[in-house]
Order: sequence, then structure tokens, then C-alpha cells
Amino acid sequence: MAEIGPLRSYGRRKGRPLSARKEHLLNELLPRLRLELKTQAPSPLRDLFRVPMGQVWLEIGFGSGEHLLWQAEHHRDVGLIGCEPFINGVASLLGAVDQRGVANIRVHDGDAREVLSWLPNGSISRIFMLFPDPWPKKRQLKRRLLAPETVTELTRVLVPGGELRFASDDADYAALALLLVGQSGAFTWLATRPADWRERPADWPETRYERKAVGQGRQPIYLRFGKMGPKSA
Repeated sequence: MAEIGPLRSYGRRKGRPLSARKEHLLNELLPRLRLELKTQAPSPLRDLFRVPMGQVWLEIGFGSGEHLLWQAEHHRDVGLIGCEPFINGVASLLGAVDQRGVANIRVHDGDAREVLSWLPNGSISRIFMLFPDPWPKKRQLKRRLLAPETVTELTRVLVPGGELRFASDDADYAALALLLVGQSGAFTWLATRPADWRERPADWPETRYERKAVGQGRQPIYLRFGKMGPKSA
């Protein structure tokens, strides 16, 4: 019997037809930026990039790439890995990468859990999970990407002192994130006042989805967690 993989945590893979330029970028640029998960990850991981990088950050579900691009352009010495299964979003990112000449982004156009399994221990300095699909209906809850096993993998790949950023406009999902990350015992919630989770930090740009949520009257919640170092004997 074939092994049954994890439930998909995302919806459709493709939307409206792409322009000829975006189809060309998917055929020509994506293969150069796509991670080769069938081969072992390089050590150090920053060797994934053509130019020297001080750190590697990971964004899980980058949508159309606005946040990923902002971080890449504002941190030229950081390598960014972006995961996104929605092909139209990947194509939008590729268009901007090509137009702006961004050199510090690599892409996985599939399930982020595949990348998490591939990454070496302690290889990522910052992880972003911004507005993942909340799957709000009761029968859909099992499809949520943030689950105990995911938190275990996030903990494994983050360096001590690394940061996990999570955002949602679904209060229930944000509460679940606080619960799961807190139960792991590996993180400290970095909020010290209500504004820390009600307002975006200056280095956390707004996304298209976030603007839509705010426009529809939903209040985003911004969570930042720091991974604790090893306990002293």
C-alpha cells in the first residue's frame, strides 16, 4: 500500500492564466532558483547563494512575494528561502526578482514541510509564517500548517537566538500559535506590551493579504518568538 503523506495545508495550486512573460520566467528563471531537495543541503547552508551571505532566513507561504522581496532588498547580506505552492504567486515573485536583479532569494514551489525536512539542524536564523490559511471550519482544522510536528521542525532548524514570526487575522489561529509554540518549551514570546502584538514592527512590511484583511475589518495579530539557547548544566 502506498504511504499516505500529510494533508495539504494549502488550497489551489494555480489561478488565472499567466502572461507569456511569467510563463517564460517559470520555465527559465525558476529552475535556477528552485531548491534541489533530492540532494543534500550544503553545509553551510549559505552556500546556496552565489554571493556570500551572513545568515539564511525562511519564509513559509510568501503569497505574491511582497514581504520576501522587501526583506531581500533591505538585507542584502541575508539569503532568503521562500516557499509557496501557488504558482501565480511564484510567477509574481519571479517577475520582481528578474526586474530588480535580486540575487539573494531561492524558491521552493511546493509544500514548505518538504523544505523543513531537508534543512540541517540550526541552519536558519529567522522564520516567517505570515497569514497562513486558517482553515476556519471545524472539519478543516486538521489542515492547518502550524501543528505540533511543524513546531518541532521549526525548533530544529532555527539557530539558538533565532526568531520565529507568525501573523494571522484569525484570533483562534493566533491563540493556537501561542499555545503550540509555548508548549514546545523552546521559545520565549518577545511581547512586553499589547502594542507588540497589535502593531507591526518597522521591519515587518505589510502584505497584500494583510491589507485585504484590514479592509474587511479583521485585526491582524503579530507574534514574535525567540528561540532559547541550550540550558546550562
